[in-house]
This record gives sequence, C-alpha cells and structure tokens, in this order.
Amino acid sequence: MQTILSIVQKINFYLSDYILVLLLVGTGIFFTVKTRFVQVRCFGEGMRRTFGKFTMRGGKRESGLSSLQALATAIAAQVGTGNIVGACGAILIGGPGAIFWMWIIAFFGMATIYAEAVLAQETKVRDNEGNVHGGPVYYIKKAFPNRFGSFLAGFFAVAIILALGFMGCMVQSNSIGETCSTAFGLPSWVIGAIITLIAAVIFIGGIQRIASVTEKLVPVMAVLYIVGGLVVLCMRIKYIPETFGMIFKYAFVPNAIIGGGLGYALKTAISQGVKRGLFSNEAGMGSTPHAHAMADVKNPHEQGVVAMIGVFIDTFVVLTMTALVVISTLYAGDGILSAGAAEGVSKANMAQLAFSSCFGSGLGSAFVAVCLLFFAFSTILSWNFFGKINVNYLFGKKAVTVYSVLALAFIFLGSCLSNDLVWELADMFNQLMVIPNAIALVALSSLVAAAARNTSKK
Repeated sequence: MQTILSIVQKINFYLSDYILVLLLVGTGIFFTVKTRFVQVRCFGEGMRRTFGKFTMRGGKRESGLSSLQALATAIAAQVGTGNIVGACGAILIGGPGAIFWMWIIAFFGMATIYAEAVLAQETKVRDNEGNVHGGPVYYIKKAFPNRFGSFLAGFFAVAIILALGFMGCMVQSNSIGETCSTAFGLPSWVIGAIITLIAAVIFIGGIQRIASVTEKLVPVMAVLYIVGGLVVLCMRIKYIPETFGMIFKYAFVPNAIIGGGLGYALKTAISQGVKRGLFSNEAGMGSTPHAHAMADVKNPHEQGVVAMIGVFIDTFVVLTMTALVVISTLYAGDGILSAGAAEGVSKANMAQLAFSSCFGSGLGSAFVAVCLLFFAFSTILSWNFFGKINVNYLFGKKAVTVYSVLALAFIFLGSCLSNDLVWELADMFNQLMVIPNAIALVALSSLVAAAARNTSKK
C-alpha cells in the first residue's frame, strides 16, 4: 500500500503542480475572454433562472430533467467532501492563502463550466427509447470526428469511471466513515455498509430517482451547513477581519505560515488551491456536463448560465463558509494553529475541531458528521450516474448492472481503506479527466462564443 501511495503521489505532483495549473487556469482565462466575461455579464440571469421559479418538486418527466433538477444533480456532485475535508486539506498544507487561489480558480471556472454546459446541450443525443445521453464523450467526438477523437473519448470515459464511479465514491464513503466514527463511535465499516445499502436502493431507480432525491437533499443540506457556519462566525466575529487578512496575506507570502522558501511555499499554496478547487467545483473536469445535458431547456445558453451558479454556490458560498469557520477558530486569535502545526490535526478532523471550539466537542463533531453525510452521499449518487453514462457509451446497457455492483463494492471498500491512498487515487484520475475535456472545449470554443454572443436574442 505504501509503495502504491508513493507512486501515485509522484504522478499527482507533476499533474497538479504543472499540467493542471496550466490547463485549468489557461482554459478558464481563455473562455472568460472568449465569452466576454460571461460569468459577470450573465450572473444575474443565471440567478434568476436558478431561483426565479424555485421549487423542490420538479415533477416526473418522460425523459430528461428540469433545469433545476439538472443543476441540483450537478451541485450534488460538486458539493461534497471537497467542500469540507478538501478545503481543510488545502488550508493545512498550503496555508489559509490556498483559499484565495481556490476563489481565483472558481471565478475563471464559471466561464469554463458555462462552456461545458453549452456543449453538453449542443451535442446531446436521444436513443431509440427517447432517453437523453450527453456529456464530454459526445462533444469530444464532435470536436475530433476521427480516430484521435475516439481515443480521447475512450480515455475520458475510462478515467471518469475510475475517478468518480469507483475512486471518487471511495473518497466520499471514507470521509463519511471517519467523521461519523469520530462523532458517534461507530466503526467505519458499519457506516459504509449502511450507506452502501441506501445507495443500492436509489441506484435501482435510475436518473429520475437520483434527481428527485438531490433536488430535495441539496437545498436542505446547504442551508443546514450555512446556518451552522454563520453561528460560529457570529461567535468569532471579532476575528473575521483577521481571517480575511490571513487569506489574502498568505496567498502571496505563504512561507510565513507553512515554512520553506517563498517560491516553494507559493507553489504549494497555488497547487493546493488548484487541486482542491478542481475536486470541489469540478469546473473543467467534465463531470457535471452529464447532468446539464439532461436539462430540458430552450437553448444551450440557458443551461450554461445556470451551470455557472453551481460553481458560485459550491465555492463562494459553501466552501468559503468552511474556510472562514476553520481559519477564524483554528488560526486567528487564540486558535490552536496560530503558532504553527498542532499534533493530532488532520484534514479529516479539522472541520470538527473548528466547529467543536464553539459548539463543544460532542455537538461540533456530530454537526460536521451529519452535514458531511448529506454532502458526500449526494455526491455518490451523482457521480455514480455520471460513471454509468460512460459505461453505457463504452460497453452498452448490459455492462451497467455490473458497473453498479462494482460501484457499491467500492463505496463499502472506501470506508475501510487508508484515507491518504484513497484521496491520492481520486486526485490522479480526476486530473487525468481534465486533459481530454479541456482539449475538446478549446477545439469547440466557437460554438461557446456564439451561444454567449447571442444572449440578447434569446
């Protein structure tokens, strides 16, 4: 296990510190310019389309999903372990300044995810039974209708099946198991067995049942977590200015808190922001387009602006709440990490320590465990669906049942394995997904620009 961990960490070092930074930042800036800052121009439109006719009863459809159901399924994938454990890991390794770089990635990522949603709508297809299929494999094939396109689409499909269907779900169940074990004293494998059984029941119902669950679960879990976070921030209100000050200060001089030379520390802060930002908001990764392709909308632009709101909610609301709570309690003022690293603090228990500092150890640990349970479980549902689409693309319908059984096994297995290995494997395959997805996005940028340019006519 240790040998495998070392190899995967080495691969991730090159992917996250070099390739991923260039691809994500470069693609985000490219589409920001190409769409004339669509994330700014059309932000209000996105909010209106998302919340203007908000309801938690999307209704059953013969095929596809409502725009809000598609967004809820996408947010369910985005808002998960990355918003709590991932954000804590970024702060612990890269310092509070890593959050600043996560914000930067999210801002440009809003333009990237607009492009993903638009292309997913442009290239979606219907099978003989009227079912909608869409996602990166379809716009990759449109971008490159040759053997190279077939290779890229196949590479992406394999990567997403491994990244989300198997490894990613292991990360989610691993985090659920660890936090629930800390809060309630139950063995991790027992928690894993319970969520595996519940997931099996929902998987059987297909996308309509997944959408029905996520459109109800996502708003409830987000509000619960935000309210709890606001209570902590009110209790630590005198440290809020210092908290924001640390985020901006250590974004540019992280060596002052994580040690080492400035160059090394800055690279660490940025790479952690990029890597955890990707795992959190998934912009550019190619996962959420599967949900946005299912939306029944008048034109691709409509779902593109709605998709942007998913990144905004994920990073600028939920993840930022985690960051402010953790930094204001553990780093600012009399925080236990104000003088440096403290023994016993890890990314897995960091949020629980932060909430416990205000709520008490029992209530604080339980609160984070319950919120993470909702977050991570909803992500498992969406990620399984995304993987299923790609299994169907590669192997046909008959392979979907085998995939579902294997996915359930991985969910249970994740609750029993080493936290570090599970995270590193998930990071590696997540990052590999970005490469073919980004190439196709840039190749089809003219379609995205046209959708953004014609907004006033739609």
